[in-house]
Amino acid sequence: MANPWFDSWAKLAKEKGYPARSVFKLKEINERFKVLKRGDKVLDLGTSPGSWAKYACEVVGETGFVVGIDLTPPKFSGRLYRFIQKNVFEVEKEDLISQDIPYFDVILSDLAPKTTGIRDMDHLESVRLAERALQLCEMVLRKGGNAVVKVFEGPEFPRLRKEFEKRFKDVKLFRPKAVRKESREVYVVALNFKG
Repeated sequence: MANPWFDSWAKLAKEKGYPARSVFKLKEINERFKVLKRGDKVLDLGTSPGSWAKYACEVVGETGFVVGIDLTPPKFSGRLYRFIQKNVFEVEKEDLISQDIPYFDVILSDLAPKTTGIRDMDHLESVRLAERALQLCEMVLRKGGNAVVKVFEGPEFPRLRKEFEKRFKDVKLFRPKAVRKESREVYVVALNFKG
C-alpha cells in the first residue's frame, strides 16, 4: 500500500539523500532568518530520523558540531554529529556540556507528541515539549544564540509566545511551505537570546 504521507517534498528529500521531508522546513527557515551559520554548535531536539541534523552539519561545516537527542536512533551519523538516546525531559546539563562544547549557539526543536487526534490534548503536549526546549535554552544556549521550536497552534500558544519573547530579543512565527496543509504546526523562530 502506498504511503499517504509520501508527496513531492518526501520524494525530493529521498532524491537529495535526506531521511525525511522535514529538512525543507529547516532549510526555508534558515534561508529566511539566518539561524545557523558556519562554526555553530547546535543542539537538535527530536533529532530522529536525522534530516535536520544532516542539514545542520552541512551548514556549520568542519568547525561546527551537532548534538542530537531522541528516544529513537536517527538514520544519520557523521563525524560532526553526536547522538544521545534519551528522553528530552531527562536530559541534564552535564549530558550536553563538555570542554569541547561549553554552550550551544543554536537550539533546534522539531519535537512533536505522539498525536492522539484529540486536538486540545495534542496541542497541550506540543506546548509542553516547546516549554522543555525553552528550559534547555536557559540551560545551555549562549547569550545572542538562536532557537527554532515547533509547536501546534491552539489556546495556549499566545502564552507560550510571550515566554519566548521574555527571553529572546526577536521572536517570529513562521509556517514553511513544506508543512502539510492540514497540519497546525508552526515554528517559533527566536533570535538573539537575552541570556
